[in-house]
Amino acid sequence: MSAKIINKLATAVMWLAGIVIIGILAAFLLFILYKGLPVLSFDFLFGMPSDIRAGGGVGPQLFNSFYILVLSLAFSIPVAIGAGIYLAEYAGNNRLTDMIRLSTESLATVPSIVLGLFGMIIFVNMLGFGFSIIGGALTLMLLNLPVLVRVTEESIRTVPMHYREASLALGATKWQTIWRVVLPNALPGIITGITLTSGRALGETAILIFTAGTTASRIFPDFDVTAAGETLAVHMWYVMAVGLVPDRVSIADGIGALLILTILVFNLMFTIPGKILQKKLGASRH
Repeated sequence: MSAKIINKLATAVMWLAGIVIIGILAAFLLFILYKGLPVLSFDFLFGMPSDIRAGGGVGPQLFNSFYILVLSLAFSIPVAIGAGIYLAEYAGNNRLTDMIRLSTESLATVPSIVLGLFGMIIFVNMLGFGFSIIGGALTLMLLNLPVLVRVTEESIRTVPMHYREASLALGATKWQTIWRVVLPNALPGIITGITLTSGRALGETAILIFTAGTTASRIFPDFDVTAAGETLAVHMWYVMAVGLVPDRVSIADGIGALLILTILVFNLMFTIPGKILQKKLGASRH
């Protein structure tokens, strides 16, 4: 068999694998949207939930999902970017940096339910936060950190070395070079990492069941970080597991569709500006 035929067969197999994966994903998404889109309405999106009567909404849960996400990113992004800068620009190849990288990768492999139990022990019990939004956000930070640190470090490393050399040759300090040259060029990759962690955090349940709780405040919106913080994903689990509301299947279908649409819109909000910024940076390089 000639090399050209083998190449064509391998290409066809790769295309077939890609089409199968896309088809499975499309079928999965279309089925959920088909079941859930008819449920979505203004009252469902912004109404108060009901424990026993049909027709309740998910307003507090929708608010809590984004509130906890924003708080967890506010805690994790500065730490992750600082750690990524240190590993990429300041740290050498020694035992300390090897230990930091190993610890980061090990933290990424910890099951989310273990992180939830850790958060319950530390934040809920030892620190006395109880089942609260702040406890959920701090524990969710542990889920975000490994990905953000690695993505930040790799994004910074992809910036060409001659950018740094040119900046330093013009009299800039190392920190000025990092702040004004390296980070702007690494920003598209960092935004991609933030997008990935945000989508994962929006659908997280195990961590938040143990830390934010399975109840929501009756005040909407409630910015009190000590209030209970049930999210959309947790509410979907709750109504299907122990809920008594008669239309719980419809609620779960609606939450599933809402989560997909929310993650899609959230990704587009970050991805499109990142692509535009990447094109501008690419044009400025030439």
